[in-house]
Amino acid sequence: MVSDNSLQALRQRLARDRRPGACDESGVRRLWWGALEILQEELLNRDAQAGIWLASPLPALYEPELLAHLQGWVLAPENLDRFSPSHAALPGSGGQRPEGMRFRRLPLHPEDGLDPLLIVITPTLQVALAIHGDQDRRQLLMRCDHDTLGDALALFGTRLQGQSPELAEALRTQLTGLGPLHSDPQLDQQFWPRLAEKLTVTAPSLTLQPTQSSSESNQESSHDLSLLEAITHEVRTPLATIRTLIRSLLRRDDLPAVVQKRLRQIDGECSEQIDRFGLIFHAAELQRQPEGTQLARTDLGSILRSLEPIWRDQLERRQLSLTLDVQPDLPDVLSDPRRLEPMLGGLIDRVSRGLPGGTGLRLELQPAGARLKLQLLVQMEDGPASTGSGSSTEQVGTVLSWDPATGSLQLSQSATRQLMASLGGRYHARRDRDLTVFFPVAPIPT
Repeated sequence: MVSDNSLQALRQRLARDRRPGACDESGVRRLWWGALEILQEELLNRDAQAGIWLASPLPALYEPELLAHLQGWVLAPENLDRFSPSHAALPGSGGQRPEGMRFRRLPLHPEDGLDPLLIVITPTLQVALAIHGDQDRRQLLMRCDHDTLGDALALFGTRLQGQSPELAEALRTQLTGLGPLHSDPQLDQQFWPRLAEKLTVTAPSLTLQPTQSSSESNQESSHDLSLLEAITHEVRTPLATIRTLIRSLLRRDDLPAVVQKRLRQIDGECSEQIDRFGLIFHAAELQRQPEGTQLARTDLGSILRSLEPIWRDQLERRQLSLTLDVQPDLPDVLSDPRRLEPMLGGLIDRVSRGLPGGTGLRLELQPAGARLKLQLLVQMEDGPASTGSGSSTEQVGTVLSWDPATGSLQLSQSATRQLMASLGGRYHARRDRDLTVFFPVAPIPT
């Protein structure tokens, strides 16, 4: 029996007047991640500086700018206590929430279930998202109408009142402090088409094949890519949450220097893996549907100089060094600067994995006719670079390769080449790990 103030009852209220779902678990999770991206994009576009959010069983929001400005309430299982940003925020703890923490941690009850739930209330945008339904009848719920959201908040308020009247009053105060709420009547109409567009490049494609074996191979490849995309989403989001919590802790003034150092190392490792899995996800997207990226004028030299300190810190953790040599007065190139930055970081990571301590990397950018030539060279302590693992990697699926020497997974050469091509670059790799990328020079404006 569902408790009247459980989160399961709240989900049932969100599902009222909605047809039952027909998704499996993988499909509904893809819808959930797409919906989260759309909601956060909308909040950032509206420059949301005030509001509250309620989430379970983890903080669904992961954009640092939103987490820094919006007040949150997270209902999480008890066995996740060690990841709580504030044990003192638990009802009955008798403590205060540390400075800089932007959400309260509340206990999740067994009858609440573990399906994701998120409610966001700001002065200009009010939305509830949830996954609901039994196995193979799963559905994504999105509600933004006043009556449903009012009932959902009332259910949560009743639950909170039974746990802690003080916290219930704190929630009412936060809601009242937002002032008049203005809903967007077009949000419901715009949301689902935007979600369909976002999933277009990653949805499995159906094509007629001349033979049965070709069709089966295509379906198997599509299934592998779907699984890979789901895994990358599942990895990136908790890492982003951990990174946000780490950065919240770093705002405190009472942390010992050694603790601050360790937290910054964890932050760096999280950022590396978020970018790494982001590249894997994008590579899988390109395998499904090669896209025509809009290239723009890009100051490649400036990008390299701005990223040099980050790369240097990453490499120093592995006892490696970096030298950057960018010739002055270089012209702009044609690329996509937003995606180029993580791609360049991915090349640094690819080349540096498995290198012994003391090895140096040299990054050079120089003109080469109608192009700029970017070279990444490995400089061993005892002389030239030895033959790297690139010649002995084994293909794993469509976009990954496995290095038996280091035990690491990385983008395959073909996937790396395709990703770089989508950014305007021509990628060439040598067996000794050195690599070169040529970028077309942007035409001089007339």
